[in-house]
Parts: sequence; C-alpha cells; structure tokens
Amino acid sequence: MTIKVRERKAKNGVSKIFLDIYNPSAKKKRTTITLDLFVYEKPKGTQKKSNKEAIEAAERIRAKMTIEIAYENNALGYLNSKNKSIINFIDYFQEQTDLRYESLGNYGNWDSICKYLRKFCPNDIPINQVDVKFLEDFKYYLEHKAKTKSNTKLSQNSLYSYFNKVKACMKQAYHEEIILKNPCDRVKGFKQGEVKREFLTFEELQKVFNADCDVPQLKTAFIFSCLTGMRWSDINNLLWRDLQYVEANDNWFVRFRQQKTKGVETLPISYQARQVLPKDGEADDRVFKGLKYSAWHNMKLQQWMMRAGISKTITFHCGRHTYATLQLTNGTDIYTVSKLLGHRELKTTQVYAQIIDEKKIEASNAIPMLNIK
Repeated sequence: MTIKVRERKAKNGVSKIFLDIYNPSAKKKRTTITLDLFVYEKPKGTQKKSNKEAIEAAERIRAKMTIEIAYENNALGYLNSKNKSIINFIDYFQEQTDLRYESLGNYGNWDSICKYLRKFCPNDIPINQVDVKFLEDFKYYLEHKAKTKSNTKLSQNSLYSYFNKVKACMKQAYHEEIILKNPCDRVKGFKQGEVKREFLTFEELQKVFNADCDVPQLKTAFIFSCLTGMRWSDINNLLWRDLQYVEANDNWFVRFRQQKTKGVETLPISYQARQVLPKDGEADDRVFKGLKYSAWHNMKLQQWMMRAGISKTITFHCGRHTYATLQLTNGTDIYTVSKLLGHRELKTTQVYAQIIDEKKIEASNAIPMLNIK
C-alpha cells in the first residue's frame, strides 16, 4: 500500500492538495482524498511560507493515514484508550493545529504555542505522561522563560490564549478516549488581561483624514475600515465584485466571507465609505492592490497619526474599534453594532459599550468645580 501527496492545478493560480491511496488488497485499489489545503503556483512573500506549511501538513496527514490503514489491515483497530495513549503529545497537538489551517488567525495561535511546546519539550512526551506537574512546569516556562520574536515576555493575554489551546487539545484527547483522565481539570489557567482598545474620536478621525500619509493606499484602506468596521484581512481580500449597489434600498453593500470567522456577511456601508474608494476596477480585481501589512507599514501608519496630532498608538485594527465606538456614541443600539461587526456573541461587543460608559463618566466630571460655601 502506498499513499502519495499530489497537487492538482487550478485556473486561479492555486493548486489543491490531494492524497492518492493505492491499496492492492482492497476492492477499489486506488482512492483519492481531497485535503482542505492548497498551494500557490507562483508564491510571493508570505505565500511561500503558506506553501511550506500546507505541504508539511499534508505530509503529516499522509504519515498518520499510513499508520491507521496499516493498523486496520493487521486487525489492530481494537486498540483501547490505554494503548492509544502511547501517542506523542506534541505530535497530537500538531494534528489538532493542522485541523485549523483554514482559519489562519486561529491556526497561527495554535502554531505559535506548538512551537513553544517543542522548545519546552524537544524530545516530546507520550500523551499519557502529560500530568499536572508537566502542565504547571509549562505554565512557568510560558510566564517566565518564553520570549516573543522581538525578545520580550509574553503578554498576559498571550499566556491566557496559549494555555487555553493546550487545555482544548487535552479535552479533545479525553473526548476521543485517548487519555482516561484530563489533567487540565486540576490546573488553573492564566487570567485574561485587560485589553485597551484604542480608537479615534470623530474629531481625531477628521484630523487624520486631512493629514497626508506617505502611503496613500494605506490611508484609504484605514479610513474605509473606520467607516465600515471591516478587518484588515477582509479589506485586503476585497474584490470589486464584492461591492454592490442595491437600487431598491438606495444603498451600497459589501458581500464577503470573513477571514476570521468564515461567516458570510452582507454589510451595508455608507455613501462616504464608498466615496473614499478609488475608481471602479475589473470585477475580479482587488480593490486595494498591493496593500501590505508589515512593520514598515505600521510605522508609516503611526507617522501619519503623529502628523495629524494624534499621540495614541494606533494600529490598522483600531479602525474597527473606531467604527464600533462611533456607532455607539451616535446612538446605534449595541445589538445592531454587534451584527454590523459580525460578532457571534453580544458579549464581544459589550467591551465597546464599556468604553462609551467610561467616556460618559469622564464627561460627567468635566464641569469645573463651583465655589460652594
């Protein structure tokens, strides 16, 4: 029996990845399985890394399937949970990571913690040996020894998010009866840190709009985010055919699939949001050709803010925060704002309502003190 990884070319410059299974002892000797993976035929920039990760994921799936079929062919499919526990923990964690490949943001978080696990335990460990001590030691490693790419300690929210991935992995292993007990039940996770969501007020947004930016396309995309609440990933992938005018409603809409949640959205946008965009292009062309996200672009964004007299630390994602706070400030109810942002849960949007409440408290104390005797 042989299993090979194969690519099938597509018209749009992207190749799907398949597994070809040849089993001479089976009734159907050749079987093809489509994987939810793809590679770019002519990769550029980050696409090269994406190709490498996709091929590595396909090879891991191939290796796992080879073992599973071998077990079945040799009547070993009766293995109980105790036998299954010889599976290596980090290999299993990598498999769980690969299952999330289609959601790049979530995959990136899982991939990051997987790398920290490999540094912490380079020789791997059987999953049945992952106990309370191992988890507590790993928590200590994350909090006191692990470093980011910029050689800084992990933030409180990174600690919270990363260790939750480990807990999710062990929970899945318990659900699959790979382990008999889940040691995570006896280990406390990290507390979630307070997140400060920077945003621009309407007056600040006006100043930013009037100021010059060294990268005009970046300026247009950021202003568009402030007026629509769309994420950078969705704006970057925006095609001209996604913009549609509905005469019956006399309004513009953007129809797109959220990169983060994969949810299909029909988002109404204002006339001024449509007006800030460049002239129409071909239907399948990107609206913001060449838009990039890098440290250099972040620096240019911050320089633009400073030029407008804004001292806050503003990232591209702050455009989304700006949209949410402006909507709530101008009386839009929180449920509608939640729907406009594409949030699945209302509690995600309530963070912005808390910001508005803080501003109201500040405003209530803005009146100078009276000389009361």
